[in-house]
Amino acid sequence: MNLATIAWKSIRQRGLASSLTAFSVALGVMLMVAVLVIWGILQSTFSQRAINYDLIVGAQGDPLQLVLGTVYHISPPIANLPYRYYLEIKNDVRVTHAIPVAMGDTTEKGGFAIVGTVPEFFDIHYAPKKEFQVKGHSFRRPFDAYIGDRVARENGWDVGTKLKLVHGGAEAHVHNEEFEVVGLLAPTGTPHDKTVYVNLEGFYQIQGHDKPLKEAIVRERKFFGEPTLNAEQLAEEVANIEKKYGTHNHDHDHGGGDHHGHIHKLPDLQKEVTSILLQCKSPIAANLLAGELKKGNQAQGVNPIIPMQKLLTEFLGPVQMMLMLLTSLIVLVSGIGIFVSIYNSMSARRREIAIMRALGAQRRTVLSIILAESVILCVGGGLLGLLFGHGLVFAATPFIAAKTGLIVDPWAFSPFELILFPVLFGLGVLIGLLPGLTAYQTDVAEALGG
Repeated sequence: MNLATIAWKSIRQRGLASSLTAFSVALGVMLMVAVLVIWGILQSTFSQRAINYDLIVGAQGDPLQLVLGTVYHISPPIANLPYRYYLEIKNDVRVTHAIPVAMGDTTEKGGFAIVGTVPEFFDIHYAPKKEFQVKGHSFRRPFDAYIGDRVARENGWDVGTKLKLVHGGAEAHVHNEEFEVVGLLAPTGTPHDKTVYVNLEGFYQIQGHDKPLKEAIVRERKFFGEPTLNAEQLAEEVANIEKKYGTHNHDHDHGGGDHHGHIHKLPDLQKEVTSILLQCKSPIAANLLAGELKKGNQAQGVNPIIPMQKLLTEFLGPVQMMLMLLTSLIVLVSGIGIFVSIYNSMSARRREIAIMRALGAQRRTVLSIILAESVILCVGGGLLGLLFGHGLVFAATPFIAAKTGLIVDPWAFSPFELILFPVLFGLGVLIGLLPGLTAYQTDVAEALGG
């Protein structure tokens, strides 16, 4: 009979106490594994190039807010940029792709973010080597819309569904214009799943999305540092533009009725974009462009990875450390429980140990048996905790997916889990050392004589 078998029989003799101490270890390890796996998911979500662009260009302000608003739709836009600015960036020789994004509205049902963009958005990989998979028709007509997987599931929408946009703000109202769902995006495990994308051309046709002409002229000239117009010059400029494009009034033309399919000419002057997604010809080109934008004091170019890594490191990192410390203390307290259980059993086992010694067992054999018991309880509890931890993540997967839209792999493995078992083995040896030395020093004659 080997030492492990003898140790296992001894553990079974104290079944209840052994089970409780092993379970306490399992509980600590379960929480630790859950923290590690969930933290890994957060890192892969926010640190990966979940957006396959080198820079996000937006109005001056907080870079983190720009990324959270543009990529994750969990922060309000800072401000808008003139459409002319987008055209200038697009024509920069260092830029390969420039995708305009306009935001600010939500769906009437479900409150999902509305993003106005161009068809080219879906031709570019949403992450490296990951293409958009679309069920439905091409995204080409002005009032076409694509919807993410979560939007489709929660709202019960499909190709052909008509939807209206709700303007955000304190006095939210439903726009009259209707968009038609022409495509369903396959699940991506990213914010695309909880987003509705509409054609930018149709987005500008919505009442309130075209900037008032006078305000647009003043704003654009100020933005580009051009001379300010006096009242007479401004009136003349407005008249010239209205002569070329005509005038348009949503309420007058439609009486508040159905605007679906209505298109009117709109000068670029009245268009705005919330941000611009850029793919540059090289990382060096991206850095140079970002530096120029910063000096220009008009906009900012942000690498989306940098502010998200800062968020993880400076804000979420301490939370992770606190949780890891807490779970480590749970495991340590569980280890102390194992120590107390084995040590308290030593007085009752003195005669048993003495008989083993009398039958020829050496002192180191007795010590090894006690150490084996402690290691089995620690490592066995750790294995159980590993299963429980992944089971906990597995059970939470539907909830996480429903609330965040993230696709979670419940059996995702954290490299830090490899450290757990050497640590538990060492903890088991340390815990069993004192009770083992007590057994090692047992006097055979005294124990049998008592």
